[in-house]
Amino acid sequence: MQYRKVIPLFAGCCFMLTARAQMSEVYTYSDKDYKKALELYNNKQYKSAQGVFEKVKNRTEDEEVEANSAYYIAGSAIRLGQPGADRMMENFVNKYPTSTKRNTAYIDAGDYYFQHGKYPQALKWYNKAEGEGMSAKERDAFNFKKGYALFTVKRYNDSKTYFNRVANSDEYGARAKYYLGYMAYEGDDYNEATQYFDQVAGESELNENLSYYQADMNFKAGKFEEAIRLAKQQLPRSGPDEVSELNKIIGESYFNLKEYEAAVPYLKGYKGKQGRWNNTDFYQLGYAYYKQGDYENAIGQFNKIVGGNDFVAQNAYYHLAECYLKTDKKQQALNAFRNASQMEFNEQIQEDALLNYARLSYDIGNPYQSVPEVLLSFLEKYPDSGYREEVESLLVDSYITSKNYDAALQVLQKNKAYGSKEAYQKVAFYRGVELFRNGEYTAAMDYFDKSIQEPQDRAFLARATYWRGETAYLLNRYDEALVDFKDFKSISAAATTPEYNRVDYQLGYTYFKQKNYEQAITYFDRYVKNNEVQRDRERLNDAWLRLGDSYFVTGKYWPAMESYNESIAMKEAHTDYAHFHKAISYGFVDRTATKIEELERFISNYPDSDYRDDAMYELGNTYVAQNKVSDGVRTYQKLVDEYSLSPYVPKTLLREGLVYYNAEENDKALEKFKSVVNYYPNTPEALQAVSTAKLIYVDMGRVDEYASWVKGLDFVEVTDAELDNASFESAEKQYAQNNSDAAIRGFETYLEKFPRGLHALEAHFYTAQSYFIKGEKEKAVPHYEKVTEGGRNEYTEQSLTRLGQIFLDNDNYKKAVPVLKQLEKVAGSSQNVVFARSNLMKASYELNDYPEAIRYAQMVLDNENTDNRIKSDAHVIIARAAMDVGDEATAKEAYAEVKKIATGALAAEALYYDAYFKNKEGDYEASNKSIQKLAGDYAGYKEFGAKGLLLMAKNFYELDDAFQATYILENVIGSFEDYPEVVEEARSELSRIKGEEAKRNSSVNPNNN
Repeated sequence: MQYRKVIPLFAGCCFMLTARAQMSEVYTYSDKDYKKALELYNNKQYKSAQGVFEKVKNRTEDEEVEANSAYYIAGSAIRLGQPGADRMMENFVNKYPTSTKRNTAYIDAGDYYFQHGKYPQALKWYNKAEGEGMSAKERDAFNFKKGYALFTVKRYNDSKTYFNRVANSDEYGARAKYYLGYMAYEGDDYNEATQYFDQVAGESELNENLSYYQADMNFKAGKFEEAIRLAKQQLPRSGPDEVSELNKIIGESYFNLKEYEAAVPYLKGYKGKQGRWNNTDFYQLGYAYYKQGDYENAIGQFNKIVGGNDFVAQNAYYHLAECYLKTDKKQQALNAFRNASQMEFNEQIQEDALLNYARLSYDIGNPYQSVPEVLLSFLEKYPDSGYREEVESLLVDSYITSKNYDAALQVLQKNKAYGSKEAYQKVAFYRGVELFRNGEYTAAMDYFDKSIQEPQDRAFLARATYWRGETAYLLNRYDEALVDFKDFKSISAAATTPEYNRVDYQLGYTYFKQKNYEQAITYFDRYVKNNEVQRDRERLNDAWLRLGDSYFVTGKYWPAMESYNESIAMKEAHTDYAHFHKAISYGFVDRTATKIEELERFISNYPDSDYRDDAMYELGNTYVAQNKVSDGVRTYQKLVDEYSLSPYVPKTLLREGLVYYNAEENDKALEKFKSVVNYYPNTPEALQAVSTAKLIYVDMGRVDEYASWVKGLDFVEVTDAELDNASFESAEKQYAQNNSDAAIRGFETYLEKFPRGLHALEAHFYTAQSYFIKGEKEKAVPHYEKVTEGGRNEYTEQSLTRLGQIFLDNDNYKKAVPVLKQLEKVAGSSQNVVFARSNLMKASYELNDYPEAIRYAQMVLDNENTDNRIKSDAHVIIARAAMDVGDEATAKEAYAEVKKIATGALAAEALYYDAYFKNKEGDYEASNKSIQKLAGDYAGYKEFGAKGLLLMAKNFYELDDAFQATYILENVIGSFEDYPEVVEEARSELSRIKGEEAKRNSSVNPNNN
């Protein structure tokens, strides 16, 4: 720790360099130039003296005068700092070896450099003068000066030799002992140093620095009270650098005496080495604050210890974690405990830190590891810990609360010793639900099976059974679904589960899908009469509708209408559907006038309903059936005008044609029939139109005209009709029995024989459907395309939907877009319109067509019936597109909407950007709270977890917490190699922060990343 004091220049030594003139009698009085030169030299006018001596040297014939002049010329050169001065003096010595000035020359040159602080140059000359004849006084001066010169170049052993020679000198003894004491001090020989310092304690000129050394020696010897006394005594007469060091001695002495309050001001008064502290300095001040309960100030010091890996750092990080806990900063405490637990300098601290790290992981989540892994690591490292029971209890709960079900299951399977069967049952169930909600039904089924195979908790057995039924239902395995739903009801604990109140609803739907409408009525009726379901208005409304449909299909029209009325009274979604089917029902109970009235009202009241074209078609048919032909034709024409793409248009045109045919308005009838054939070829309506037109042409005797017309039609072969029908019906029978392979063979054989057959359109559609069900979706594509190329027909919408889905699943957005746009135009179902638009927004985004992506996203949001999952997608598309074009204001608004309704990956993304925008606004604490929620609730979404941690590190550095910032960045670099861009940014940020921290902490290595 200790500062090595800059040695003060000794005082009281003034060595004047004077000319020792020993001139001969010849020149003593008669040579004025020589005398003048000496006078100039002694007056330090060396340049002038040098010039005169040059003249004397060149004129004189006296060898001694010549030698003396050469000596003074060289001496002047040294004093003037002229190039080659050393060489001139060397030449003098070599040329005049017998000169009386020889030894004087060495000493004078050495003394000159000594006086000017050029000690290496002085030593060069002193070494030459060694051993030459000197008086005792000259010898003392020489020994002291050479000793001091050696001292300044840190040749302490040599220096001691010369100082010891003058240790008893009256003139130089005190100073020699001072420096001998200092060298002993520097060599940590405090006894010897004390002996020397005590001998010179009375020397006022030397005593100025003695207190510092003595204070430091007492500190190092553990005599802290004496160190404090001497250091405080020295403070008033010290310069800034020494004050800093004395503050350090006093502060550390109080620290070691555990007088922390007294230590603080002195520890703060220390300025560091070259303005920088080290890790120990920060630790001592931090610990002094910590011991006084000043946790915020303690944090401010501990968190400056960056990248420490020693005993001091482990202690600091442990106490830092405690301070964080005291100030309710749990995420920060988690990181600090983790760091302390990874160091092995103090085993007790390591164990306690790991325990607290495990507890906090359970409490707030963990961005680095799954919580079960952390708890298991403690149990494995400390199997005999007194906290084992507590940690095992936390382990069981963590499997569920961590929500990282997949990782939890892996830990359970690998560590049977800790694997509670009950925990496994619950975690497998939750993992199944997670997969179910992500649409991964086959995988979900596997986990529900695993949960059921560990029937420890009867309530979870019931829940897993129910959800397996839900999964089977969505996989169209209705028989399996029925078994599971009924088994669920038979489990006594089922009544305590949240699924119990809707199992009758699911049973009703399953029977409904199987067309077992009597059983569907039974269960839907039970469901709507259950008082507990009243809060789930959306499902209750749907149950009333399906109950009405079941009554309707079984011919129970009055009960059907009552059910539809219940739905209408709820004023929830799909009131248009209920009104429409209620109107239709009146027609089956001989209330035709009411039916017409209800249909007219429906058409007027629901201008945007998906069923409005259905209502027009039904109304037109009803008018015609009531012999109100003109009203019927008017209604048909209204339908064609307003819904040109409706699948009812070919049916309507055909109906109009038949009306005209029955009214013997043959030309009008033919016009309608030909419209059907021209605009809707390859449809059953087109075939019927041709057939009926034939009758008209025959009745009118215009058979040749008919033959000419039919000859130009390529979508029907009039011959081999019976074989055509038989071949198709055979394949259709296999399809109806769900024999996909046999159906495919039959339809493909049919299409090979009758490529433009009567049933070619249906054959292509059913072949595509069979391949799709089998999972061979690529083989379904050409058949769906054939259907969509054949003009508007009853299979167009479903074929476009399936085609779009196949292309989307393969990320083939270029092919998906035109298909989805076609679907958007022709879809009669609002559900399919939403499907088309929601996927067009996604595909447009993937194709970097951001304006189009945003346009479709806005359409999706404008539809009030869009469910929250799709709304989340729309907001995200808007947000992502805005981010990509730099419009962060729009992105912020969109992500805020996503955050309100999203789940899963989208929720994780929204939380990350919530943190991102708060960081941009400088609200670093709030940003970190969002990231903590991201880490706690969405740990499974690693990419956003990594990006969130990177952002958190930046937040902490802005909050002046360098420890948190660097620790988090180091863990991002070490834990998220699957995301190289995030890791690279973390490296860059870590390098930047360490570079900044190295400016105030000498323990930080900015190049160690």
